[in-house]
Amino acid sequence: MDVALNNVSNIKASSIQTAPTTPYEAQKSFASVLKESIEKVNESQVASDNLTTKLANGEDVELHDVMVASQKASITLSATLEVRNKVVEAYQEVMRMNI
Repeated sequence: MDVALNNVSNIKASSIQTAPTTPYEAQKSFASVLKESIEKVNESQVASDNLTTKLANGEDVELHDVMVASQKASITLSATLEVRNKVVEAYQEVMRMNI
């Protein structure tokens, strides 16, 4: 969840520090923040998988490290899915609006 919360704070900080002047720049900025956030979620998933594989192979890793990495990966993925669901809901609500 720390990763997801850090990503949200990064989005807020980046939008406050550098306000894009054109819609194209805003789109590029949003796309880059989204890409970085998804990459961080993927990194936590890969780290968890690596530790789990090492534990299964009998390598010297602590069980609690594996469990912590697994829970971090699970929480970041869950938070990402919830954000995605909220974005889809907002999009659907905008599309239902009468102009």
